[in-house]
Amino acid sequence: MPRKSIKNDAVVAKVDILDDRKKEILLTIIKMYLDTGEPVGSRTISKKNGMSLSSATIRNEMSDLEELGYIVKPHTSAGRIPSDKGYRFYVNNLIKEKDSEIKNIKTEMNARVDKLEDMLKVVVKTIASNTNYAAMIAGPKVSTTKIKYVQLSNLENNKVLVVLVAEGNVVKTSIVDLDRVIDAKEILDLSMTLNNILSGEKVSDIKGEKVTKEIGKLKKNKKDIMIIIDHIEDAFIEKTNFDNILTYGSNNFFKYKEFAENGDIGSLVEAFEQKKDLARIVDKANEDSEETGLKVYIGEESPVNTMKDCSIVTANCDFGNGMKGTIGVVGPKRMDYEKVLKTIKNTMQNISKELEG
Repeated sequence: MPRKSIKNDAVVAKVDILDDRKKEILLTIIKMYLDTGEPVGSRTISKKNGMSLSSATIRNEMSDLEELGYIVKPHTSAGRIPSDKGYRFYVNNLIKEKDSEIKNIKTEMNARVDKLEDMLKVVVKTIASNTNYAAMIAGPKVSTTKIKYVQLSNLENNKVLVVLVAEGNVVKTSIVDLDRVIDAKEILDLSMTLNNILSGEKVSDIKGEKVTKEIGKLKKNKKDIMIIIDHIEDAFIEKTNFDNILTYGSNNFFKYKEFAENGDIGSLVEAFEQKKDLARIVDKANEDSEETGLKVYIGEESPVNTMKDCSIVTANCDFGNGMKGTIGVVGPKRMDYEKVLKTIKNTMQNISKELEG
């Protein structure tokens, strides 16, 4: 009995120090067996591309793996096949690998979003500086993009992390407090249900008739689904239609005597800085312009009353992956139109190059 105990202790110790070579051989055996259904021998492994080990070395490693319980020898063959323990190692390794890939994807997507936001801040400042007029840019709105997928993760107690990925690899996260604690299996079920219902829908439609109807068909987890969707709407949909507008250069209005002479320059600056009226310009540009067409509103053509003494030049931008935005320049009616149009054209080209890089 003591000798058996010593041997078992040795085996446990070996499990803790399963080295990279043993892992590689074990994974090779499992993958080959999954492909062929035939027991795998040392000679077969040694012939595998990239495996620079002799058959003798592989046999020794396979002997250790068998002793550790990862592979077994069928009665009718000299080869080995995975044991349940071997399959468990393979699945755990696969899950770890995929989790790592997902984390890398999330990091990359977040970096893209940050890159776009930073770029738009530079763009609007550059346009204002180059033209000496006031500039605005409306970036893509999350609410108008389509949902790619939703991922849920358990946190402590009844808290759940919700990760929403929309077109353009826009990533938003929120922490939701459910009414109860749910286990890993229920989290998986909720994730699958949410993706079945929301995938391909616009963020702005997550409480629309179609989604509501699908939720009504559910036989379980209906309350949890509604709580999560409420949080998605609250966290991810812009509260106003001008949350995504950046501005720069309203001080440039003071450079032009026609604005100072009309005595209402304060209202003009206020309208530009508060952005509410700028949303009407964006909406008008989207109605009037084709994909990336230019539009010029002169004087009374302006959709904003406080800008009836101005000229407004707009262009719609395509940021790719379903994301669109609008560039705008506001100045006096005697603005240098040629310079403004050229600046907008160059800016759009630079945006395209930057996003491709």
